[in-house]
Amino acid sequence: MRALAVVLAFGCVVGCTPKEPPHWPEGGAPLLIAPARWERGEDDPIEILPNGQVVEDGDVLFVLDRVGRIVDEKYDPLGILLPDGNVVGTDNQALGFVGVSNAAPPWSQTAWLAVMPDGAVTLFARDGERSFGGRWTGCAGAAQRTCTLVTHLVALRDYRSAPDSGVSIGVGIGIGL
Repeated sequence: MRALAVVLAFGCVVGCTPKEPPHWPEGGAPLLIAPARWERGEDDPIEILPNGQVVEDGDVLFVLDRVGRIVDEKYDPLGILLPDGNVVGTDNQALGFVGVSNAAPPWSQTAWLAVMPDGAVTLFARDGERSFGGRWTGCAGAAQRTCTLVTHLVALRDYRSAPDSGVSIGVGIGIGL
């Protein structure tokens, strides 16, 4: 689970059980869970397994289900993709927006990445410059939104673990830009 556990540990630090995301029992947006692989250049590939596990270098980052729930490897709630595209973590923590082919971070309404129908990942810098972020295979049709969600969650993890990201970790996660 590496750094993703820290990124998606939206709740309290010790002795406090975080509140489930909204609509947890009934689920959120429908997702097609199909085998897919994201080749990311020099970084380890990310794979979506048929059972919903999202794996990097043999480690389970998180698990998705067919109704948009995101859980850790112990199946404890981490977040949910709601039908309107909002991604919400435990304790109602905003985690951004995910559409079929693009996603925006929680601190902006502007897309920071897109997954094209051919699987190409495009990353958008704040100044509007575009860069290639690798390529998904297995994400055609209805599986595209699932791949966009995974790309978004991995981008959040990478952003928050980068030096000078403006993120502080304590009780919950705060973003200061």
